[in-house]
Amino acid sequence: MKKMKLKLKRIYRCESYTIGKLYIDGVYFCDTLEDPVRPREVKINGDTAIAFGTYDVIITMSPRFKKRMPLLLNVPNFEGVRIHSGNTAKDTEGCILVGRNTVKGMVRKSRKTYNALIKKIDKKELTLTIE
Repeated sequence: MKKMKLKLKRIYRCESYTIGKLYIDGVYFCDTLEDPVRPREVKINGDTAIAFGTYDVIITMSPRFKKRMPLLLNVPNFEGVRIHSGNTAKDTEGCILVGRNTVKGMVRKSRKTYNALIKKIDKKELTLTIE
């Protein structure tokens, strides 16, 4: 089975958040919001974006959110990194939020975007490349 390829292209980095664009098999899907990108040797727990690279992704039941959610595997120095809904960097704790970046420093329509994403990727083999 061919893996579905997700690509997160970070397009704007500042000291309090990171905005990106998420593509599915090369086609733009939505915007993303993450914590700030820091040098590889600096990690502030719950307030640092994950490292650039390619990760396998599985969809599992989240004990915290009580629903099936994408989980990134083998992320160096992180555990439990998921793709989920939320609006500001305070909602991320190192995870990737999806939505529409129509307000500076935020993503909106996050639940609707997340639900559409899950519908599209559920039961697929996935990788996510962050660049």
